[in-house]
Amino acid sequence: MPAKIRLSRHGRKRAAFYYIIVADSRAPRDGKYIERLGSYNPNTNPATIDLNFDRALDWVQKGAQPTDTARAILSYKGVMHLNHLLKGVQKGALTEEQARAKFEVWKKEKESKIQGKIAKLADTSNAELKNRFELEKKINEEREEAIAKKNSELAAELKSENAEEEVKAVVEETVEETVVEEKVEEKSKDKKEEAAE
Repeated sequence: MPAKIRLSRHGRKRAAFYYIIVADSRAPRDGKYIERLGSYNPNTNPATIDLNFDRALDWVQKGAQPTDTARAILSYKGVMHLNHLLKGVQKGALTEEQARAKFEVWKKEKESKIQGKIAKLADTSNAELKNRFELEKKINEEREEAIAKKNSELAAELKSENAEEEVKAVVEETVEETVVEEKVEEKSKDKKEEAAE
């Protein structure tokens, strides 16, 4: 049976981490393998791929069959593209320098796409954080306005109650003063009447 390039699962539950390995096709998924070519972490965005490019290319040229996911990873890193170009060199369609030049152009385009994606993700996350901050700021301002309004209403009520109490106190004082004055006048009238008798 031929060798296969495939993934071997590691990591904890719901946080899978994979090794890219070359193994016999009959070997179990996480069992014995011939060589480890790198690792693949799908938990990051974009996914983190660490690959020994030269060894992976060597195994593909020897005839190791990648699984679908491993093929996608190898294509993403350019191993399959370079293998295709080197087959063209063997057939005489182009020279090795031309193949390497084409691969370098492809690699630069791929890196620019990856950097563009990373920049776009950073921009969207920054914009999202800014929007969340603005929304939270707006909510806080609304809360402050509501609290200030409530406090002003309470202050107005207290002032009106205090004013009413003060008016009542003043009225009571004036009533008491008038009562006292009337009593004093009555006593003075009584004294005058007694003196007149």
